[in-house]
This record gives sequence, C-alpha cells and structure tokens, in this order.
Amino acid sequence: MPGTDRPDLDPAHIRQALALLSRLPVTSGGAPHDAARAAWAYPVAGLILGGLAALAGLVAHWLGMAPALTAVLVLGVMILSTGAMHEDGLADTADGLGGGWTRERRLEIMKDSHIGTYGVLALILAFAARWAALWMLFQAGPGPAAAAIMVAATVSRGMMPALMATLPPARSSGLSHGVGQVTPATAWVAAGIGIAAALILTGLQAPWALIWAGGAMLVMRWLAQATIGGQTGDILGATQQVAEVAVLASLAT
Repeated sequence: MPGTDRPDLDPAHIRQALALLSRLPVTSGGAPHDAARAAWAYPVAGLILGGLAALAGLVAHWLGMAPALTAVLVLGVMILSTGAMHEDGLADTADGLGGGWTRERRLEIMKDSHIGTYGVLALILAFAARWAALWMLFQAGPGPAAAAIMVAATVSRGMMPALMATLPPARSSGLSHGVGQVTPATAWVAAGIGIAAALILTGLQAPWALIWAGGAMLVMRWLAQATIGGQTGDILGATQQVAEVAVLASLAT
C-alpha cells in the first residue's frame, strides 16, 4: 500500500496470483497496480497447484500405477497447470548466466525465446531430480508424497517475493518490472504461509526442507545480483524450480 509497509491481504489477490502463475481458467480480477500487493498470495497459488498435482498422484497410486510412472504423471500435471512458465524461466536463466559474459549480453540471451545447451541441460537435470525425488516419495507412501508435493509447490513460490522485495528489476521492461516492487512485509507474509504449510503438512521434516529452500533462494539471489544486478521473471521462475528441487530432495531423503 502506498505510504505504508503493511501488507494488503485481499482474498482477491489469490485469484490474481493464480492468473499470473498458472494456466487455470481464472481471471485476475485486479488492477495492474495491485500486482505487487498480490505477491503474498503466490504460495497460496502454489498450494492449490500442488494440491491438484498431489490429487493426480493419489488417484494414480490408488489405480495401481507404479511409483516411477506416478511421478511422471505428477510432473506432467505440474507442468501443464503452469504452462511450464517456471521451467521456461529456468532454461532462460541457465542460458543467460551460462552463455553471457556481460550484463547486457546475459539479459539479451535471457530475452531470446530460443533455448541453448545450458537451458536444455538445466531442464533435464531439474526434471530428473524432481522425478527421482517423487519416485522415492511414492515408494515411501502416497500420504508423505502428497504432502511433499504440496509443500514443495507452496514453499518454492513463497521464496519468489523475497527476491522481488530485496532485488530491483534488472531491466526496465518485462514481467517482473510490470509487477512492481514488493514490500518486505508482503514478502514476509508469503514466507510465513510457506513455513506454516511445511510445518502443518510435514511436521518434523519441515525445518530441513525450509533451510534447503531458503539456501536455494539465497544462492539464486546472489547469482542474480552478481551477474545482472537484479531480478527478472526468468530469475524468479528459476528460483522456484531450484527451491522446489531442494524441498523435494530434502523430504525424499
């Protein structure tokens, strides 16, 4: 809110977050200037998306599908429900940070719609890591697997507002710039929702999952600041992916 750091927790922001972060048939229902205020709802959108993926996994398990194939199905639901926007951010970030030697060149590569070697490899590694973790989780039991899916989707999206609050947009256009500056209070609310979800759904396993997710976010923040001097929509998407891998891996071991 202008002139204050108090977060505006309008329930309509949940719909706005889903419209931005997913391909679910919802309308934003908010004015453009509300986009930064709605960032607190990113983990709520993640909980909804994770719930859909977890439900698909539970149904597949009930039908007798093997854990490895159930993991593939869950990943497919997660990708389809978001239009692979976070995966696209990961690929563009890997290409830009890996293939450019100057700030300008990195941003230019990240804006290019073509995918390069670094992007392909990043997608393969991230997909393989999530698939292996989900396979192990479904082998352990459908309940823990469903909880882990929802926690990973929630906590990883709860990390995104932290970058938006502590790093300026790296360019004067694009998705992140259009959303605007997120206040620290809004970022703390988002983080709090992720922490609460982790504690409720995974109990004593939550601290390690949160530590690994926070560490992943801090690494991505350091990389973004050191290489392009700020954050972009691609950086945010990559952060979500890396944090999701960290949470799933920590809960699977």
